[in-house]
Amino acid sequence: MKKLFLAALAALFILPAAAQEQPEVYPSYIQVNGRAEKEVTPDEFYLQIVINERDSKGKISVESQQRDMIAALKKLGIATDRQLTVSNVSSSFFKKNTALASAKYQLKLTSAAQLSAAWQALSDLGISDVSLVKVGRSDLESLKQEVRKAAIVDARTCAEELAGAIGQQVGKCFNIVDYNNDVMPAFYNNSMVFRAKGVMADAAAEESAAEEPLDFKTVKLTYSVQAKFVLK
Repeated sequence: MKKLFLAALAALFILPAAAQEQPEVYPSYIQVNGRAEKEVTPDEFYLQIVINERDSKGKISVESQQRDMIAALKKLGIATDRQLTVSNVSSSFFKKNTALASAKYQLKLTSAAQLSAAWQALSDLGISDVSLVKVGRSDLESLKQEVRKAAIVDARTCAEELAGAIGQQVGKCFNIVDYNNDVMPAFYNNSMVFRAKGVMADAAAEESAAEEPLDFKTVKLTYSVQAKFVLK
C-alpha cells in the first residue's frame, strides 16, 4: 500500500511537468511566405597587378616600376600603405644578374571612379597585366540583416491581409523557417579587364573604350521566410 501511495504521489509531480513540455497547439492558424530583396552597388574593388621586367626586356627593374606605380597611385589620393599589398615576389627579385624578376600586388579601391583612374594610371606606366579579381560591399552583413528583417515583416503583412479578408485578426507568430539566399556574386565590367590585360584592338577602338563609363551592375540580395501566425 505504501508503495502504491508513493507511486501515485510521484505521478502527481510528473504529469504537470510533462504537460509543460508539450508544445502549444493552435487549432486556428495561418501559414504564409514572406520575401524581401534589395539591390546594392559594390563599393570594394580588388585589382591584381603583376609587374614583370620582361615587359621592358629587362631594361626597367621591378623596383623602379614599383616606385613609379606607388607615386602614380598616391597622386590619385590612394593610400598605398593601406590599400596596396604585395601578394608575391619572385625569388629572382632578390638576385642580380639572374632571371627577370616579377612581383604581384593586390590593390583595394573604394569606388568605380577610383578604379577607373587607377587602371588608366597603370596603363600609362606600361603595366598591362592588371585584372579585377573581386568586388564586394563593406557593409554586406548589415545589409543581409536588413533584408532578413524585411522578409518577416512582409510575411506578417501578408498574413494580416489574408486574415482581414475573412474577418479575423492575426495573433502571435509561433513558427518561423528562414530560407536564406544571400550569396553575393561578383559582377563587373569584363571588357575593362580584357583591355587591361593588353588584349586590345586598334588605337581608335581603345580610345573609344576608354571614354566609356564603367558599368558595375547592382547585386540583388534576396531573403525568404515562412511563418505561422495564430488566427483570432
